[in-house]
Amino acid sequence: MTVVRSNASTGKSELIRLTEFIKYRLDNGLHLLIGEAQALPIVSYQVHFAAGSRFERPGITGITHLFEHMMFKGTKELGPEEFSRIIQANGGTLNAFTTTDNTSYYENLPADKLELAVRLEADRLQNLQITPESLEPEREVVRSERKLRSVNTPFGLLIEQLYALAYEQHPYRWPVIGWDHDLKNLTWEDCLEYYRTYYAPNNAVVVIVGNVSADAAWKTVDKFYGPIPSQPHPRQIITPEKPQRGEKRAVFKKVSQVAAFFSSFHIPQISHPDLFPLQILCGALSAGRSSRFFEKWEKPGKAVEAHAEMGHPPFLSMDPGLLQIYAIASPSVSLATLEQEIWEEVENLRQEPLSGEELSKVKKQVRSYFLRSLETFFFQGLLAGLYQLRAGDFRLLYNVLPGYESVTAEDVLRVAQKYLRPENRTVVSLQPVSHSEHEDLGELE
Repeated sequence: MTVVRSNASTGKSELIRLTEFIKYRLDNGLHLLIGEAQALPIVSYQVHFAAGSRFERPGITGITHLFEHMMFKGTKELGPEEFSRIIQANGGTLNAFTTTDNTSYYENLPADKLELAVRLEADRLQNLQITPESLEPEREVVRSERKLRSVNTPFGLLIEQLYALAYEQHPYRWPVIGWDHDLKNLTWEDCLEYYRTYYAPNNAVVVIVGNVSADAAWKTVDKFYGPIPSQPHPRQIITPEKPQRGEKRAVFKKVSQVAAFFSSFHIPQISHPDLFPLQILCGALSAGRSSRFFEKWEKPGKAVEAHAEMGHPPFLSMDPGLLQIYAIASPSVSLATLEQEIWEEVENLRQEPLSGEELSKVKKQVRSYFLRSLETFFFQGLLAGLYQLRAGDFRLLYNVLPGYESVTAEDVLRVAQKYLRPENRTVVSLQPVSHSEHEDLGELE
C-alpha cells in the first residue's frame, strides 16, 4: 500500500510505502508476520505476548511488568544482561514495554544479524533462569519505579483513582505497574507459574519487518522456535465492564501547587469503527495551538493544560477503553469554573457538527501523525503485531488511513452524542491540601 505525504519543509509530495505483511503459523501455534521492505539494510524483530495487566488478578497485580524485567536476567547459556550486551555489540538497539494488553520485546539491528536476534529471543523463551536471588532486586526496582511513575508524580495516583472508579469489574481497573502491596508479596512460585502460562509460542506474535526474504526469515524462525512446545491456553475469565448508568465522582487530596480534574468516558475496543471519529473529536478539542481547548483556556492563561486523548493506533485497548479529558487550572482560576466551562464546550460538540474547515484541519493532523510514524520499520512492525494480538487481525492496520479519510462531521457529532454523555462520565478532582493534612491522610504507596 502506497500513500502520498506532503513534505512541509520542501513543499513536495513524498511516497510512503506501508509494508505488506505475510502471515505464517508454526505447528506449535506461534503466529509470525513478515514484511519485506528493501529500502534500508536493517530489520526490526519483535515478539509480542498476550501478557498484560488485563490477564492478572488481585493479589498478583504488577507481575506482568515485573516479569518484563526478569526476561533480561539470563538463561542457561547467557548471564544476566548479557542478552542486551550481545545485541548492542552487533550494532543493534533493544527494549521492552508492558501495557494493559501485551508485553513486547524488540531488537532493531542490521539485517544480516536477524538470526542472532531470533536465536536469543527463542533461547530466553525456553530457557530463562528465574531464581529467588534474581527476583528480589528486580522486585525492588519495580517498586521504586512505581514510586517514581505514580506516587511521586503530580497526577499519577489521581489517574489510578480514575481507572479504579471508571472500571468496577474489568481488570483495567488496576495499574500496569501494579499495587505496591501485591508487588511486595509476589513469590518465586508466582513467577514460575506466570512464565509457564504466558510465555509460550502459542501465546505470542513474532514480527519481522525490514530488508529480509520472507522465505528465509520464516525458515530461521521455524529453526529456533519450532522445537519449543506449545502450552495449554490459560483459563481466563475477563469480566466485561457493565454500561455506566450515571456520573461517578471522587476527590483526591494531596499536596499540590495546582488544582486539576481528570475525567473519562467509556469507548469501544480497538477494532470498532467509531474510534476513528472519536480520534477526530479529540483532535478538534485539543490537538495543536488552533484547537478549541488551547484557544479558550490555555492561550488566555485560564488553564496550565487542557487535553482530550484516547491513544493512537495501534495503542488502542483490546477491550472497551477510556477517552480522557483533563485540565490543570491556573492558580487564579477556580477549578469548578474551569470544569464547568469545559463541559459546556463538550456539549457544544454534541449539539453542533464540526465545520468543514475544522474537520479538514484535524483530519490532516491525524493523517500526518500516522504517516510520520510509518517512516520506521519499528512502528510498522508494532502496527502489525499489536493489531494481530489485540484485535486478532493484522490487516486492520490497512484500514487506519481510509478510516480517518472517511470520517464526516456527522460521524463526529454522532459519537459525541453517543459516548460523551454525562451518564458515561467519571471525574476525579485533585484538591490541594497542606502538608499536615496530607500526612494525616496516611502514607501514599
